[in-house]
Amino acid sequence: MEDTIRRLPDRLRGTPDGRTAERLLGRAFADDPVWTWLVGGRRTAERAGRVLFEYAQAQVDRGGQVWTTAGGEAIAVWVPPDTPPARDADHLRLLPRVLRPLGAGGLRRLLPLAETDRHHPREPHWYLSVLGTDPDHQRRGHASRLVEPRLDEADRHGVGCYLESSKEANVPYYRRFGFEVTETLHLDRGRGPDLWLMWRDPR
Repeated sequence: MEDTIRRLPDRLRGTPDGRTAERLLGRAFADDPVWTWLVGGRRTAERAGRVLFEYAQAQVDRGGQVWTTAGGEAIAVWVPPDTPPARDADHLRLLPRVLRPLGAGGLRRLLPLAETDRHHPREPHWYLSVLGTDPDHQRRGHASRLVEPRLDEADRHGVGCYLESSKEANVPYYRRFGFEVTETLHLDRGRGPDLWLMWRDPR
């Protein structure tokens, strides 16, 4: 399966791979409850893609990995278990790059979203930070190609995996891989959408 996926370079900003990743992220999350709440208004796909791209690059800067299917149908951001936890300084460095696509309202909503870092499990784990598929290519197994190799690697090393699902409809999909909901997080004290926090024990 590894020959049908590709790990993107760590430095994506300003590169063809980076521009492709940004467009793919925007299309994949254009109707996502969390990202439409965050950016809202006009050009949702374009703005969500820009913010998600900068978020993905920030994860890579901490040691994360961006993977795509060979044909560019799906994208995932995985953060390995030996990666240091995100710090407030990491979020502050991100702010100047996302201020324009977010706008003032979105910037205020970004702060509650950053609170999710405090809910990460304390034990070592692989973190599936982002998983998205272009709407024209959904339900064809593309995302599974980006999930299964990392789950296999986690199992070989005896560590768990963690994610936050921004759609309740996706919870059964992740359960197929062995993830279970551990908590439902109500963003912005219930004024925003919900996140379903999910954990998978190693097998």
